[in-house]
Amino acid sequence: MQKIIIEKPYRFVPPHRGTRWPDFIQRFDLYGRYLKLFEGVQSYEIRNGDRLKKSLDAQHGILLAPNHCRMSDPLVLGFLAREVGCHLYSMASWHLFNQGWFKAWAIRIMGGFSVYREGVDRKSLGTAIDAMVEAKRPLVVFPEGSTTRTNDHLHDLLDGVAFVARSAAKRRAKEGLGDTVIHPIGIKYVFRGDIDATVRPVLHEIEQRLGWRTSEELALLERVERMGEGLLALEEIRYAGQAKSGIELSLRTADLINSILQPLEKEWLKEESSGSVLPRIKALRSRMLPDMIAGRLDAEERARRWMQLEDIYVAQQISCYIPNYLRDYPSVDRLLETIERYEEDLKDTTTLHGSMHVIIDVDTPIVVSHDRRPKGNEDPLMQQLEQRLKAKLAELKAESKLYSPG
Repeated sequence: MQKIIIEKPYRFVPPHRGTRWPDFIQRFDLYGRYLKLFEGVQSYEIRNGDRLKKSLDAQHGILLAPNHCRMSDPLVLGFLAREVGCHLYSMASWHLFNQGWFKAWAIRIMGGFSVYREGVDRKSLGTAIDAMVEAKRPLVVFPEGSTTRTNDHLHDLLDGVAFVARSAAKRRAKEGLGDTVIHPIGIKYVFRGDIDATVRPVLHEIEQRLGWRTSEELALLERVERMGEGLLALEEIRYAGQAKSGIELSLRTADLINSILQPLEKEWLKEESSGSVLPRIKALRSRMLPDMIAGRLDAEERARRWMQLEDIYVAQQISCYIPNYLRDYPSVDRLLETIERYEEDLKDTTTLHGSMHVIIDVDTPIVVSHDRRPKGNEDPLMQQLEQRLKAKLAELKAESKLYSPG
């Protein structure tokens, strides 16, 4: 399990508001250098940056809402900021500020501030709303809430985006300021290397780690699909007692997630749930963590809760596997993403491949009303954002070439 749970009291980390360091970093393209060295992003392309520039010139309160398929997403937005001549504020999960002093300093110096995902973080929400009201910089919020490694698929969005945008719109209207807008942004990664030569050593390592005989004789797509089937079956045996077959993949993954989460929900929340995974995970963690952080548990109970948190993490991993994602559109990029997901879930790290090109495409602004959210289950603002992002990702999907054996 990656270290995303921090067992100590949360302390809000505010953003650095100066411009000297961000100017220096932009001038010498330090994020571009970092992306090449550590994320394999060799080149980039900005599309429709003028749309954001118009919102900046109009002094609108701006929220940027990109899809979030890779850890490099916040950094590649630096290319967009430089293109339009601004700096950014961005919400960043608190665990990222606990991965060494340099990373914490770098995130903060570029306008990042912490958000506590395991509870209600009023300071973070207030900082986000203030940033939009002041309109000195656009605010970046990733509405999916976490990275997915499914570039062409949009996962369920979190409602916090609409809350921040509406709260800012209400204050700006009261103060006689301009519009408050959301710019959906599509981020698309395109692999330009030799996919066969790149992934075969990774597949070989995964097979060895699992104790399987290597399957070099199989076609690459068949090999990857069989590996995914095997990994799913292993988790089904682990949590449900047996592997299932002859059942639609979407039902298998949903059943497996429920097999993991529902017993925990019954214990901690007194009732089982279903549906979107991230809100369920947040509800569980918010109940389990306070006593751990306060040090009120004996060693046995602490170890038990850590095991439960690891199970919750597995459920989140499974939720990122989209049934037939590769089969429905067997592109080079989906193939690479799928193998990277296998590798990351087994090792908590991925091999750096390089040869990555990123496209950052800005959509037209959604003007946010300062009126209260209409009553009902569906938020029309979130529905509009979801529709726009899905349309943008569908458009960008065409940038990926279909896999053809070399």
